[in-house]
Amino acid sequence: MPFDVAAQQPKLLFLLQGVAGFAAVVLLVLLALHRGPARRRGAAFLLLAPALLLLTAGLLLPGLQTLALSFTDSTGAAWAGLDNYVWMFTDPGALTALRNTLVWVVLVPLLVTAVGLLYAAAVAHSRFRALALSVVLMPMAVSFVGAGLVWRFVYAYRPAEAEQIGLLNRLVVAFGGEPRQWLVDSPWNVLFLVVAAVWTQTGFAAVLLTGAIRAVPREMVEAARLDGASPRQVFRRITVPSIRPTLLVVFLAEVVGTFKAFDIVKTMTAGQFGTEVIAHEMYDQAFRYGETGRGAALAVLLFVLVAPVVAYQVRAQRSAR
Repeated sequence: MPFDVAAQQPKLLFLLQGVAGFAAVVLLVLLALHRGPARRRGAAFLLLAPALLLLTAGLLLPGLQTLALSFTDSTGAAWAGLDNYVWMFTDPGALTALRNTLVWVVLVPLLVTAVGLLYAAAVAHSRFRALALSVVLMPMAVSFVGAGLVWRFVYAYRPAEAEQIGLLNRLVVAFGGEPRQWLVDSPWNVLFLVVAAVWTQTGFAAVLLTGAIRAVPREMVEAARLDGASPRQVFRRITVPSIRPTLLVVFLAEVVGTFKAFDIVKTMTAGQFGTEVIAHEMYDQAFRYGETGRGAALAVLLFVLVAPVVAYQVRAQRSAR
């Protein structure tokens, strides 16, 4: 098909205008920097201006728009007051999403941090540290969607008379048990989704904590051993207190990430069988059911829950410095 210059002319002009505007901004910044020390402060603000504009256009304005939508009906046009927020705390489906999100936020960060810490303690001073960390990092190379599909096959179920294709049910049958529908039976299916999330994120914790453990001064460890401390006591009294800032960073990062859990739930159960979480319920309400007001209210709730954690994380990092 031949290239139609006339049809593409508006797009080409828009592209040229964007390139020219970017070049003009770069030129202005370079000129401001060239004016000497007296202009450095203004140049700093000029350098920050594009980022501030992007933050305003990409975060602040959509956030305010979402807040406004949360007080409207499903059309996003008529005022609904607090109806969407009342629905959020009275509807059984929304309450299930809130409960499951709480389970996720409690279990995933605790398990990821604990398993990552134990793994890091085991490999931190091992000759095979690089190989061990590569192995535990492999799940992070897979997207959350890919991880969800992997674990969906692990939990796959077929009737007892059929050959099982799911790894877990094959093991159960091999030991004389009956296959189970792991992703259907509530409330245990929520825990099986949590296992998939922990498997995906443990590598992140293990790598950070391994570096922190290796940074603990050897003199402190040797002095404790000379005083008769056992390896367990050294770990509890020396290692863990020394890496507490890193533990806090890992834990809080997992809390923030878990609040936004979506992909694993979407690919493994699509929120069915009582496995709904806030982020997935928000998606369903806004895009599947056309309830933009309810979806926006859930988004506002998610922001309210995450914002204090992020603020505390920033404050903790500043204190550690």
